Amino acid sequence: MSLFTRSRQPLNTAEGGSDAEDDTGGTGVTGEAEPAAEAEVGRTASDAAADTDVVGPSDKTEPDQDAEAADEAEGVDQADKAEQAAGSEETVDDGAQRSDSPPPGWFGWRRRYPRTARGVSVGTTVLAGALLLFALLVPNRLERLGPEAFFRLPAEGILLAGLLLAVPPRSRRLMSVAAGALLGVLTVLKFVDMGFYSVLARPFDLVLDWILLDDAAEFVRESFGRTGQVLAVVGVIVLFVAVLVLMTLAMVRVTNLMVGHRAVATRTTLILGTAWITCMTLGIQIAGVPLATKGNADFLNNRIEQVQAGLKDGRVFEKQAAVDAFAKTPPDQLLTGLRGKDVLFTFIESYGRVAIDDPAMAPQIDSVLKEGTNSLKAAGFQSRSAWLKSPVTGAGSWLAHSTFLSGLWIKNQQRYRSLTTSDRATLGSYFRKTGAWRTVGVVPGVRRAWPEGKFFALDHIYDSEHLGYNGPYFSWTPVPDQFSLEAFQRLEHGKKNRDPIMAEIILASSHNPWSPIARMTDWDELGDGSIFHRIKKEGTDPKEVWKDPERVRTEYRHAIEYSLQSLTEWVERYGTDDTVLVFLGDHQPVPTVTAGSTSKDVPVTIVARDPKVLDKIAEWNWTDGLKPAENAPTWGMDRFRDRFMTAYGPRGD
Repeated sequence: MSLFTRSRQPLNTAEGGSDAEDDTGGTGVTGEAEPAAEAEVGRTASDAAADTDVVGPSDKTEPDQDAEAADEAEGVDQADKAEQAAGSEETVDDGAQRSDSPPPGWFGWRRRYPRTARGVSVGTTVLAGALLLFALLVPNRLERLGPEAFFRLPAEGILLAGLLLAVPPRSRRLMSVAAGALLGVLTVLKFVDMGFYSVLARPFDLVLDWILLDDAAEFVRESFGRTGQVLAVVGVIVLFVAVLVLMTLAMVRVTNLMVGHRAVATRTTLILGTAWITCMTLGIQIAGVPLATKGNADFLNNRIEQVQAGLKDGRVFEKQAAVDAFAKTPPDQLLTGLRGKDVLFTFIESYGRVAIDDPAMAPQIDSVLKEGTNSLKAAGFQSRSAWLKSPVTGAGSWLAHSTFLSGLWIKNQQRYRSLTTSDRATLGSYFRKTGAWRTVGVVPGVRRAWPEGKFFALDHIYDSEHLGYNGPYFSWTPVPDQFSLEAFQRLEHGKKNRDPIMAEIILASSHNPWSPIARMTDWDELGDGSIFHRIKKEGTDPKEVWKDPERVRTEYRHAIEYSLQSLTEWVERYGTDDTVLVFLGDHQPVPTVTAGSTSKDVPVTIVARDPKVLDKIAEWNWTDGLKPAENAPTWGMDRFRDRFMTAYGPRGD
């Protein structure tokens, strides 16, 4: 495009001007220095203005002419200015470089290869726009991350474009930087949500979930080693910074592009806004996905509500924790229906309803449960089963354990901390309060100090370092279930002339990632656990298993089978007339295994040889055997404590 336009002809010959100006107006043709070109712009503009007056010489004052010339100069074609700024070379007659030309840029590369430089510039702009569009449209769940998610009109992008075009330059620069940074933060949060949905089937809680990041790092270390943990943490930090920086730079670049082509950008924004309203009104969809979306606005609104709920939840929980139906019950009236019995509350990690209901796993799990029911009957034991609804899914076992034991709905870390620093009584507290039981904990998943153990009223705790195990870790699992149960027998249950025991036992072999898995061996050959070195070598590699969701599901099933066999064989081998076993899953496994199921149900079973124990819960209408029926009663996990204590207290006698 020409620097001078045809509208600026002809020149005022009375002042010595020339009418020989080239139609193209290219400064490269005249060979004059830029100051001279600017003077020519001013003079030509004045003369053109004078020529519009039919009455002869202009009667305008010199200042007026200068002002008008400046206005004309402002109208110089923007594309040519941009071309000059990009490093186009202007030379004078003697071949010297113009003194006021911009630096060549990129160490002279743009000047030497202008076409390539322009291509890179255009490509960078396209990538910047694509990055912003990705950030605006990317969902926060992996299962929604399909091509159809990116063929939509984001209301937030259209509105932001309109605002950036409307505000003054200084405000525009600040707004583009702030908008880019905010979009970067939202994108990172969506990535975090993807991880949380993949493991916990819920989004990241901005108030309550920060502690889980430390647990995630610890899980990576246990599964992939210290090097894997360091690489994962560094990668997350680099990704976070990169997303913020790139998103901000992209927003600034696209904003500059819109301003440089204001007319086109304004028309495009109006057209897209009209299209969005039309699509939203008519409900137009592509592949079942609405074409018009306000997903980021909804995303932000949900986060704000989540934060508000998290801040209020502490007060709500405090009121709930203050209510305890058994707080004033005399010790001699507590748990009278279980006096003299060994009561074992056993949690099987990740033992969820999917293991029983899923067609791909049901036949094998059903066989294990049926065989266990029959073998226990042969040993004189009866069993009843039903369902409990866990407060968590995928992970967060300690939240489920505390819900079951405290009778309160412990759905997040804030509630867990409030609970464990309160004087709320748990099942363990009431058993110890009677003075009739010794309370112990077998927690092989604990590898460091566990101060919460005091809250759960455990007289003695056996963690992974105090079970006498000298075998290998099985991925996350420090001690195989069979060995944990054998150690409990050796350290507590098998002792002579002892008091009745109330035990909390955690079976961790079915903990994610389910590879490699221990297998059953002869109980008499367990020794100090060294036998498991050979068994581990025969197992699978978690890095290979997790490449295939079907292999993950298969290994999960094997892990549940192992835990169930370990427990039922222990009861057959060591159970007595005074044994009362309550075992349950703590939560459903990760979504990779549940395959889209939103259920939080877990099986719960009570096993006893004394028929009076099961007679006391006859009105619960639980299913006979180790496998709960599909229509068996389903309770919230927080309801079990009070119902159990009622059934086995004076009112249940």
